[in-house]
Amino acid sequence: MIAIIDYSMGNLRSVEKAFQKIGANVVITKDHDIIKRADKIVLPGVGAFKEGMENLKQFGLIALLNEQVLQNKKFFLGICLGMQLIGSRSYEVEETPGLNWIKGDVVKFNSGKLKVPHVGWNNIRFIKPNVLFKNIPDQTDFYFVHSYYFESGTQGATTVTDYGIDFVSSVNKDNIFGCQFHPEKSQKFGLEILKNFANLNR
Repeated sequence: MIAIIDYSMGNLRSVEKAFQKIGANVVITKDHDIIKRADKIVLPGVGAFKEGMENLKQFGLIALLNEQVLQNKKFFLGICLGMQLIGSRSYEVEETPGLNWIKGDVVKFNSGKLKVPHVGWNNIRFIKPNVLFKNIPDQTDFYFVHSYYFESGTQGATTVTDYGIDFVSSVNKDNIFGCQFHPEKSQKFGLEILKNFANLNR
């Protein structure tokens, strides 16, 4: 079973439906006992970093996620805001500590000539192996919606994407995976990523 963490930060249903489309057994939950029984954990999310961390704290999920992911080594996938929250800190509104599973800072795009937020299809470029990208070609397009990003040089970066600068669009450290784009909105290859995650085993 895959637990999709419900911490009141949006787009949970679309992630659930995408996993169901590939035949995965998923449940949206904040129930600690269900999360403990899950084989894998997904943290989606749309919205503000600070609110996301506050909600995880409010529901008592920070210590539980640390236990299940860092100690018990359950496979974890962070999507969009969910990926950002596993970083060291964000500078959205004010400096806010993250879960600090991945050493890297989340910063805002410097608008310049490019529109912010970064919305729409953009390609990824492989820089390190990542099992989530099995059967996915380099330079494949995925769907993005975000104003903040992990800086280049972030620990565990596996792909980068060009939007005026190269930003980190996916990470992997041991059992922990993250993608800045939305696989659930990225059609064929997005579903392939979710399938690869669902099929991971120890």
